[in-house]
Amino acid sequence: MAIPTYPGVYVEEVSSGVRPITAASTSTAAFIGQAEKGSLTEAIKIYNFTQFQNLYGGFITNSYLAQAVYQFFNNGGSQCYIVRVAGKNAVEASIGLSDRGTPAQPSLTIKAASPGLWGNAIKVETKDGTLDPNNEFSLTVFYGNDAEPCESYDNLSMVPGAPNFVQTATSNSKFIRVEVNSSYPNAATGTSRGASAPTLPLSQKTRLSINICNDGYQEIDLQEAMGTGDKVSDLNSPENVAAAIQYVVRKLNLQLATTKSEAFSNFTCSIENNVLLLTAGAKGVASSVSVAPPADRGKDATASLKLGRHCGGIETLGGAVTRPVNNSQAVPRYLVGDHALAAGVVTDSIVAGSDGDTTIDDQPFIDAFKKRLDHISDVSLLAVPGRGSNVLVGEGMNYCANRTLSDCFFIGDVGSNDKTVDGLQKFVSGISPKNSYGAIYAPWLLMLDPTGKSKEPIAVPPSGFVAGMYAKTDAQRGVWKAPAGTAAALAGATGLVINFNDKDQGDLNPVNVNLIRQFPAAGRIIWGARTITSDAEWRYIPVRRMAIFLRVSIYNGIQWAVFEPNDELLWSQLRLNIKSFMMTLFRRGAFQGSTPSQAFFVKCDSETTTQDDINLGIVNVLVGFAPLKPAEFVMVKISQKAGQSS
Repeated sequence: MAIPTYPGVYVEEVSSGVRPITAASTSTAAFIGQAEKGSLTEAIKIYNFTQFQNLYGGFITNSYLAQAVYQFFNNGGSQCYIVRVAGKNAVEASIGLSDRGTPAQPSLTIKAASPGLWGNAIKVETKDGTLDPNNEFSLTVFYGNDAEPCESYDNLSMVPGAPNFVQTATSNSKFIRVEVNSSYPNAATGTSRGASAPTLPLSQKTRLSINICNDGYQEIDLQEAMGTGDKVSDLNSPENVAAAIQYVVRKLNLQLATTKSEAFSNFTCSIENNVLLLTAGAKGVASSVSVAPPADRGKDATASLKLGRHCGGIETLGGAVTRPVNNSQAVPRYLVGDHALAAGVVTDSIVAGSDGDTTIDDQPFIDAFKKRLDHISDVSLLAVPGRGSNVLVGEGMNYCANRTLSDCFFIGDVGSNDKTVDGLQKFVSGISPKNSYGAIYAPWLLMLDPTGKSKEPIAVPPSGFVAGMYAKTDAQRGVWKAPAGTAAALAGATGLVINFNDKDQGDLNPVNVNLIRQFPAAGRIIWGARTITSDAEWRYIPVRRMAIFLRVSIYNGIQWAVFEPNDELLWSQLRLNIKSFMMTLFRRGAFQGSTPSQAFFVKCDSETTTQDDINLGIVNVLVGFAPLKPAEFVMVKISQKAGQSS
């Protein structure tokens, strides 16, 4: 509040008390099924079928997941989660590559990014890096018969913690995972080699900067080594220069507590092939010797000594030898998971990728509900395409009803052989428990074979089509509109496995089977909108889904009220916010009734929240709505008009 201190007008902002409630999403689906590849531990959200193919592969013979996802997007869906399930004993394809030491030791293991037979078609190629070929390497990934690489990684390091460490650089690969052998048995000592013989005498240019094992650069002056005893007499010979460098470096103090003391105390400098060779005193992949000019370039000795990369010198890390060997001409590419052992190259056993057991019961799919979806809050539709099991349908609906917010709706498929009225009635009778959080659809549909293997249309389950139609209807009309009728014509279907007639539907409607029918003028349409429950209050799909929509929207929209003072001011704000939200829906035609009072009510006052509730920190809000129910039976009475005068 502004404090008036002078005559005039004071202006300040005050809250209106309105906190808009955002409508919750109702059309984000989750599909559970077998796929060619992809994660077996997490559900991943995708936004188009191309993304599905990149992450999970294409169409496979033992699963309808790909077909369902394709038809979901084809019929109006915009986003969905994919949960991949595989048989027991599914493993990633992998191959072990050896390092460049003598004898060769296991260097790193390259695995397929996910379990499955698909990994056996991954090929990798290793070469020296382009920027620093003495210390780094490149890794190129090919898949199948592709001539062009799928992924390329250049200038990779074997040093953990380095920005270009191979495990870090390839962590987002869609094809491979790299595991480095952390023991590094062949790790050596880092060196810095001169480009050529030093130019002597040094005269007054006797200073340089040196960094041992990443301890940090320190300047040294070779004149400190001149004198008596263990010091050198002059700097006019390569041997004396080498002795001076060794003497001065060994006298340096460590700058980092993590640096091994022997890196300096065992440091050596010698003459090899008439050039200076500086060697760190400690082994390890990060062992190194780096030389750079001093701050005072007038005393720079690196040019005369030909040391440092800026002078053409060669600096080699201790981890350089642990890099995988370059592919030989005999083995231009390693076939991960399916390659003959190449002597001196592949030292670890090769593991062929596998999809696991070919027969999978319902349990892995049921387990995936809680394990993979419990932590995801924006899933509103759930389907297991092609698993026509009444046990699984019952478990799916039970899961939706028992989620924290009961915020999900299950779309169930019947079995591919359930083509008769008796078969469907028997299927429904076996569903347990039955509730209003799911619906089943029959029969299966026909679509063109996307793989091109079959000249005739193939049978596919309806759940993917239906989920897409739910999303389309929600977007165009609202969740309160039944996803059925002549406006719910399914795209991508060429026919039905069987076209039930009116009499058949008359027998199936009482047991709440939603049929997909084919009519000459409308095509293949959804001709049912019932949940599987026997409770008449929740018989229709749009009623149950409308309740879910309101519950989630209001729950998310009034989180601000937590810890606010529990009094009339809070109650009035809650009434205002929720009524504003409900009024918006009323104007869109979401409720029965010609007036707001007939369509809904919001009550939050001293009657809903007593003093005992206030003492317990509870505020109660009562929201009621008059749901729209579909006109399932349209009765038309026709009579003659008689007694007309001519």
